[in-house]
Parts: sequence; C-alpha cells; structure tokens
Amino acid sequence: MFNLLVASNNQHKIKEYQEMFSGYQVKIFSPKELGINVNPDENGETYEENSLIKARALAEFSKMPIIADDSGLNVVALNNFPGIHSSRFADSCGGNKYANPKLIEKLQGFSDKSAFFTCVITLLNVEEKPLVFKGICPGKILDKPEGEGGFGYDPIFYSDEAKQCFGSAPEEIKNKYSHRAKAMAQLIEYLKSKKLI
Repeated sequence: MFNLLVASNNQHKIKEYQEMFSGYQVKIFSPKELGINVNPDENGETYEENSLIKARALAEFSKMPIIADDSGLNVVALNNFPGIHSSRFADSCGGNKYANPKLIEKLQGFSDKSAFFTCVITLLNVEEKPLVFKGICPGKILDKPEGEGGFGYDPIFYSDEAKQCFGSAPEEIKNKYSHRAKAMAQLIEYLKSKKLI
C-alpha cells in the first residue's frame, strides 16, 4: 500500500483524488486526519510556485509522500483572470455561487469566451527534488450556470473535449477530461514506472 498525504482539507478534492486512484493500492490521507493544521501563504506568481509552497509546508510535519496542487480558471479575454487568484476571487465574492455570475458579467461585451483550467501537482518526499505534473483543460465560459454537479467554476465551464458543461457532466466524464485528471494521469504513470503503485 502506497500512503499519500494530500495537501488539502477540501473534501471535494480529496474525493476526486480517491476516485482517480481507485484500482491502485493507494491510501490517501488529509492533513486533518494526521492532526496537521497548516495554512501557508500562497504568494507565488505561478501555479508551480503555489503548489510547491503548499507541499513544502506539509513536508515540515511529515516524511510521507506528499502531493499538493494549485489550480485555477484562466479566462483569455480577461488576460487569464482569475488564474492563480481563482480561489481568492471566489472567496472575495462570498463563494462561487456569487463569483460565477460575476465572471459571466465581466465577459459581457466580449465575443471571445474561451477559457482553460490549469492544474499543477507537485510531488514531494519521493525523490530528492520536487516533481511537477501539469494538466490543461480547454473550453469556454457559458452565458449562464448549468447543472448541479461539480464544484467551484464547473457550472459555468464548457469543456471542449468532454463536449459538455462540467456542472452537468457525470463524475467519470469530468475525471477523464479535467485539468486535474490530466495532471493525475502523468503522476500515476510516474508512480507506476517507479513501481510505487
């Protein structure tokens, strides 16, 4: 069994990881389960930097293999806003219930609604240096939220590859095409190549 500490207490994210690792001998732990309470200042300028900040903060408390991810929604017409500030933008609006309509409003007057999700996963405590895996999911912003599924910006994001909104897509579809799924696929290939899983 490969034990893996995930740098998140977000239950949606933990569940996604568990689903993506299903079929492999992997046991996932959250910091909360191990009694670790750390909330680093994500002040990096890239997804890679923020992901590494989160992973290193946990590495102060555990020698277990750690994965941390940083992800966000990049809206092309808005100069890739909210990007690495996706979480903070949602929080500043009072949650995605309010952030999503605000983002749609910001896009009014733009014909280009294209956007892409980015996810960078950093793996620590396996090799001497951090390992980085990156996934990108292309799509566009819808004119109104759709579906009851997913979380975050999913209800306003239409995936070009899945050919549907992530808010109404079944979990298995989202877990095939999402930015996190793509980064995860690379991580899983690496762990398999090292015979860790």
